[in-house]
Amino acid sequence: MVMTAEYLDEGSLPRRRWVTWNEYDGRVSTLRLGFGFLFDYGTYSQDATSKQQVTMSPEVGLRDFRFVVGGRFKTERPASWTLGYMYDDAEKSWLFRLTGIDIGVPELKGRVFIGRTKEGYSMVKLMNGYNPWGMERSPVQDAFMPILADGVRWRSYFEQPRLFFSLAYFNDLISDNEKFATYDNQVVARVAWQPVLSEAEGKLFHIGVMGRGGEPDEDKMQFRARPEASMAPFFVDTGKFPVDRAGTTGFEAYYRAGPWLFGTEYNWQAVDATTGHDPVLHGGDVVATWLITGETRPYNAAAAIFEAISPTRTVFEGGPGAFEAVLRLSYTDFDSGSFHGGRFWRLTPMVNWHLSYNVRLEAVYGFGILDRFDLEGETQFFQSRLQLRL
Repeated sequence: MVMTAEYLDEGSLPRRRWVTWNEYDGRVSTLRLGFGFLFDYGTYSQDATSKQQVTMSPEVGLRDFRFVVGGRFKTERPASWTLGYMYDDAEKSWLFRLTGIDIGVPELKGRVFIGRTKEGYSMVKLMNGYNPWGMERSPVQDAFMPILADGVRWRSYFEQPRLFFSLAYFNDLISDNEKFATYDNQVVARVAWQPVLSEAEGKLFHIGVMGRGGEPDEDKMQFRARPEASMAPFFVDTGKFPVDRAGTTGFEAYYRAGPWLFGTEYNWQAVDATTGHDPVLHGGDVVATWLITGETRPYNAAAAIFEAISPTRTVFEGGPGAFEAVLRLSYTDFDSGSFHGGRFWRLTPMVNWHLSYNVRLEAVYGFGILDRFDLEGETQFFQSRLQLRL
């Protein structure tokens, strides 16, 4: 959002005015309208064994379409608001996304968000879905953590030790009928430290730990995930089973040196099943990226997340934009005792072309092996995406 309160001190300017076509400077609040658009194509090459495990076919279509409106209140205490509405093709439904009020609490060196938001578990899960280097998040991040939750999240950042804290409580009193409401209530915490942080040199070392626990909705859980392809069927799936509680723990580590970025996240999902064995599912990924054109991926220290790439010279300014090479390996293990949800790993080399901050093209190849139904099948993935944002 653009802060324009300084204009109010100039008596020659009106107290309400349009700043640009999508930004408004009002008496009570600023306002900015934004949108996002993802359009995907995917086709697959399966060996004979993979075809016995899962049926796949080429697909093309809308992945995500969203409107976002937000602004900053002109109050003495820092406060802002946001409202997001999105069509998710994977779920074939419209839903409210990030929607609520964010209030500054300088007495606690932090902010409190009240409303619908992300849990705050995992850097990549917390990042805006248009910002990460990969086309999709890792399978375990989608399987273990709901994309949204309703509740209260407090976050704080201490500049001197460069420590970030986040603590949240959520429940499904409002969202019980939403597909993402897989828990009746949950508590989520994340702590991140930046022992190395130099924007001038482009160097960063980020490490973090996180945990979450809660009571599953209707005392049942199901962990399943697609193979990093939104239009593909589910590859790993435990099926529904009765549980008392479920908890997730994980760690994250990232190192950035100018145009280079290396990172990893790994998570464990423990479940108190009401009958039989208590499964522990796990998985994660490791990634390396290189901005060939020399940019450095921005990092938001106060939120402990990476931001979107903004090219030094965009295509629309006569430049090349920013080219980003990515190599990523992910692993998912949903086999534990009597539970046989499957094991899956995928190696993904890809190239992102950031024509500008607002336009991005992705070309993706993936090779994966699924171990399920006492079979090991190989699949090759050929994917592309057009991303637009404002």
